[in-house]
Amino acid sequence: MRSVVLRTVNIVKVGLRSIARNKMRSFLTMLGLVFGVGCVIAVNGIGNGASVSIQSNINSLGANYIMIFPGAVTSGGARIFSAQSSLTEDDANALKTECPSVAYVSAGARSAGTVVAGENNWSTEIFGADVDWPFIRSWNVKNGTFFTDAEVKASAKVAVLGNTVKDNLFPDSDPIGAVVRVKNVPFKVVGVLEKKGGSTMGNDQDDQIVIPYTTVMKRLSGNSRLNVVQVSAVSPDAIQNAMSEIRALLRQRHRLTAGQDDDFTMRSQEEIAAAAGQTTKTLSMLLIIVAVVSLIVGGIGIMNIMLVSVTERTREIGIRMAIGAKSRHVLLQFLLEAVTLSVLGGGLGIALGMGASRGVATFLGWVVIVDPTWILLAFGISAAIGVLFGFFPAWKASSLDPIEALRYE
Repeated sequence: MRSVVLRTVNIVKVGLRSIARNKMRSFLTMLGLVFGVGCVIAVNGIGNGASVSIQSNINSLGANYIMIFPGAVTSGGARIFSAQSSLTEDDANALKTECPSVAYVSAGARSAGTVVAGENNWSTEIFGADVDWPFIRSWNVKNGTFFTDAEVKASAKVAVLGNTVKDNLFPDSDPIGAVVRVKNVPFKVVGVLEKKGGSTMGNDQDDQIVIPYTTVMKRLSGNSRLNVVQVSAVSPDAIQNAMSEIRALLRQRHRLTAGQDDDFTMRSQEEIAAAAGQTTKTLSMLLIIVAVVSLIVGGIGIMNIMLVSVTERTREIGIRMAIGAKSRHVLLQFLLEAVTLSVLGGGLGIALGMGASRGVATFLGWVVIVDPTWILLAFGISAAIGVLFGFFPAWKASSLDPIEALRYE
């Protein structure tokens, strides 16, 4: 056993000396493996980080969250949103009273414009909501209060600022009680929301002001229809029941017959998470396929350089066989040299992948989580490539006729 280990170590030393004699050629040979393994590690780290970040953003939408949009048409087999306005205040009120699996309902109306406060101004989204909105979105008021049901019914001119809007309009002062103007309509600031961060689409959720939806409809947009209805189910297990109840009620209210498409579209938190996860998985698989192609190219490079090495060292092989080396010894020597080359490339690739992951995390601020299992897998794959692509050159070397090999010039 000991002699086998010593023989193996000696063969590896011979391989390392061969690699050292042709440093540049060896480095260029390993480049395919270096980039392939590095790409696998970096993609794994960035993909895992993206999944965690997306899940965190989806959770920030709220607990047991369901969105209902007006209009839905089928075009070419794909369901797309339309400008059709099919949701009303009465629909939202009916959801509150007639769907037992629904806990909270908030009618929503959107507008956009520039908000002016003194000498400062900021272009942002003006979102109209109902009083249940903070409970649906799990979004608390940091300073002040949220508007009341009476203010919603009265279409009051009150506003709650997102954190980004507050920072741009009132960088050094408390905005509670101050007046901001939206499309020349004065609003009294009654609260500031807690900081929420980015959405699943990368938008800044804090870049908005929230006012009663009735105020948006009557004083800003002039639209009597809702842009969205946001709903929270009573529990995670009740989400599907809630969606069934909502669909049945809205179809009844909109007098849709059997076989007729819905004139609204629902999206639950679970569906958003599944769609985002599938997108991330597809992109990761695409990049991993590119990495696998790079690994195969790297393996072909190793096979090519080993064939050159066998040709260059034909006389050396003949001498070894003449003094007693058997074919299996020559086979093992060249096979181990190929594996040594590929393992070195794999090690450099792991270092490159870890460095790239840290660079992305540091300079771009992305969450990166490298799974140690993938590091071991990448290392194993690089060793396997050495065996796979190094076997043919090793077999060719071991099959040489000693006499013909000694005559080779």
